[in-house]
Amino acid sequence: MKILTFTGHTPSEALKKAKMEIGDEGMLIETREIQKKALGREALYEIVIGIDEDKVSSTYKKVKKPLSKQKPLKEESQEILFDISNAAKQISKISNVTDPLEDLYKPTSSQSAPPVEPKELKEIKSEINKLTDKVKIIQNMFWNEKSPNLSSQIPPEFAEIYRLASQSGINKEHLDALMQVTLEHMPLKMRENSSTVKRYFQTILRKMVPIRREATPSIGTKKVIMLVGPTGVGKTTSIAKLAARYSFLMEKKYKVGLVVLDTYRIGAVEQLMQYARMMKLGIETVVDPPEFSNALESLKYCDYILIDTMGSSPYDRVKIEKIYECLNANSSGYNVDVVLVMPSSIKYEDLKVTYDNFSTLGVDTLMFTKLDETMGFGNIFSLAYETKKPISYFSVGQEVPEDLVCASSDFLIECLLNGFNRSKV
Repeated sequence: MKILTFTGHTPSEALKKAKMEIGDEGMLIETREIQKKALGREALYEIVIGIDEDKVSSTYKKVKKPLSKQKPLKEESQEILFDISNAAKQISKISNVTDPLEDLYKPTSSQSAPPVEPKELKEIKSEINKLTDKVKIIQNMFWNEKSPNLSSQIPPEFAEIYRLASQSGINKEHLDALMQVTLEHMPLKMRENSSTVKRYFQTILRKMVPIRREATPSIGTKKVIMLVGPTGVGKTTSIAKLAARYSFLMEKKYKVGLVVLDTYRIGAVEQLMQYARMMKLGIETVVDPPEFSNALESLKYCDYILIDTMGSSPYDRVKIEKIYECLNANSSGYNVDVVLVMPSSIKYEDLKVTYDNFSTLGVDTLMFTKLDETMGFGNIFSLAYETKKPISYFSVGQEVPEDLVCASSDFLIECLLNGFNRSKV
C-alpha cells in the first residue's frame, strides 16, 4: 500500500488533483486543514490517499513526507483494512459464505505465510474500496460545504446527527450555534462513535427547550386560560381536551367553565356548547369587550376558566385587536394566561411571523397542534429557542381528551430526532 498526499485551497480542489494523478483507484484515508484562512491568506487542505503500489501512475511525483511525520504503514492502513473487513462481513452474510477476510485479523506467528487472495476476493475488495472512498468523501465534504460558519474541524461521526437535525426543520443559524456548543464542550473520548455523539447532542437540545410544567390552582385561587391563534389550528378542540382533562383526568376533579369569544363562527360556538353539555360545564358567550369581565364573574365558582377566541390570520390586525380589547377590559382581578396555539405542520419562518403578530396580546406559553400530521419538529424547537417562550401542551390528534400531551423536552427531542411515535405518547 502506498500513502500519497495532495493539497488544495478546498477539499474539492485537493480531491480533483488526486483524481488527475491517480484516477479512481485510490482510497481516501483522511482530510485535514493544515492552514486556516486568514486576512490575505487562503485556507489550505490536505487529503491522504492510499493506493496499491502497482497502481501508482508513473507520472506521479513521488514526494515523501519528512521522517518525523511518517507513520508505520501498518498504522496508516489500519482504518482501511477495518472498513474492508466490516463490509466483507456484510457481503458474506448476504451470500451465505464465510468471512473472506477473517484470517487477516487472526494473530499469527512471524513464520506464518501470508494468505493467498483468490481473484474473487480481490474483486470484492476493489468494489469495497470504491464504496468506502465515496462514503468518506461525502462525510468530509459535507461538513466543509454545509457548515462554513463552524471554526472547529468536524468529525465524520457528526454527519448523521447534523443531517437528522437539519432535515427536522431547525433554523440553520440555530443548528450551527448548537453544533458549535456541542463541539466545544463534548469530551473527545465521546466523539469516537456516532451513538454517543447522538446521545450528547440530545442532552444539549433538551436543555435548550423551555417547558411550562402543568400547575394546578391552589386553594382559593383559579386559573384563567385563553387560547389564541390562527384560524383552523384546533383551538376549540384543544379547549375541549383541556376541559375534559381538568374535569375528569387529574387527581382531583376540578370545576371548569368555558367562555366563548368566537361569535364570528356559529359552528365553533355550537361545537363548544355541545362539549359543555356532555361534560356538564358552565359556558358564557362574549360579543363586546365590556361583557368579558361579567362572563368571568359569572364563572367565579370554577377552578379553571377556559376562553376560546376567534381564529384570525396573523395579518388580520382587526381581530387581534378585538381580543386585546377584551383583555384590556378585564376588571375581574383574575390573571389571564394567554396560550398561543400554532400548528406544527408549518415551517419555522411562518411560525415566527405568527408569533410576532400575536405577541401584542402578551403571550405566556405556546401550544402546538397536529403533531401527527408532520415529519419535522425542528421548527417547534427553533421557535421556542428563539422566543424563549415555554411550551405547555402538545396536541397529537383529534380524539378528546386522549390526544393531549403535557409538554416535555424529552418528548419533543425524541420526535425531532426519531420522528413521532404514537406508542410513546
